Amino acid sequence: MDFSGADGATLYLKRGDFLDFHIALNKSLERRLGKGGMSILYEKFSIPISTNSMAGYCALSGKPLNMPDMQDLPAGTQFRHNRDFDEKAGYDTHSVLTVPMQDRMGQCVGVIQLVNAMDEGKIIPFDSDTEMLMQAFSSQAGVSIVNAQLDEELSKAHQETLFRLSTAAEYRDKETSNHIKRMSHYSRIIAKEYGLPKDDVMSIYASSPMHDVGKIGIPDHILQKPGLLDPEERALMETHAIIGAHILKDSNVAVVRQAAVVALTHHEKFDGTGYPRKLKGRNIPLVGRICALADVFDALSSKRCYKEPWSEDKVMTFLQTQKGKHFDPEMVDCLLKCMTEVRDIQVRHMDTDEDFDKFRNIRLLKVPTLNDA
Repeated sequence: MDFSGADGATLYLKRGDFLDFHIALNKSLERRLGKGGMSILYEKFSIPISTNSMAGYCALSGKPLNMPDMQDLPAGTQFRHNRDFDEKAGYDTHSVLTVPMQDRMGQCVGVIQLVNAMDEGKIIPFDSDTEMLMQAFSSQAGVSIVNAQLDEELSKAHQETLFRLSTAAEYRDKETSNHIKRMSHYSRIIAKEYGLPKDDVMSIYASSPMHDVGKIGIPDHILQKPGLLDPEERALMETHAIIGAHILKDSNVAVVRQAAVVALTHHEKFDGTGYPRKLKGRNIPLVGRICALADVFDALSSKRCYKEPWSEDKVMTFLQTQKGKHFDPEMVDCLLKCMTEVRDIQVRHMDTDEDFDKFRNIRLLKVPTLNDA
């Protein structure tokens, strides 16, 4: 907008046969309505990629369109000007420059649309120099957007892999995949309320599902024993924290390295009576203190195949009695302040009878087909 002297601009990203609106700016409307009023005007929407709209026409043709006045389109113009926005905002759209954003292969990834070139307060057409400048800019923007999308896709793939590996460990235990989801969300909620930066909050959310991955190395006769473990079995069971840390350590990926810390420390207790290293207080890494609370909270408040959930009052009472003993008091306070959000997570990721079928009869599971893949 600064380079072109445009009053407004809109960015669309291609999704299949549609252009999704993503962001818009408009100097004169913002001066008149403020940012709050602007946000009401610019609601999310999608438009078909077709010749009916200027943006769709541009995406189809792969060429820029420079219209001096949308209020006076030449006869035979295939696209039309939708005046709905102008009427809603009390705005007059005249000159419009629409430029496709393309990847390195020349495929359209989106469209940039500039509105109302300004010169000393008057609306003028966009000149040819601006059109050339915007073509060069849009090429760089297209490549940058594709790279950002690939980075996001890779990040999601990493998270998916971690979650799947976590589920593999839980599958051998009496837990469900929803336990992992709930526990990771509780960890995120606690970290956010504690005041950690957004990146740190999301790192804890991504690494916390791996807390029990070390159970992969625990024998079935111990992991799935229906009764209490004897001292020797308990000692072997507790090694899952060390096994998990060894599985995850020395990774080149920061979130996996943090997951190793989570795996090693989420059974430590604030008073120093936990395992495997009997760390005490703030000697326990923050991620360990957060995940210890999130894990136990879910274990108490959720149904298991061997027990019914505790009532919320009973869980709250237990957490209060364990402040400074099992749990960091600050972490407990953070969780209790966010119970409305916690309850929402419990509802969204509630276990069903089907989630426990794996413990009753493995044959109940559906065999995947090639179509499923």
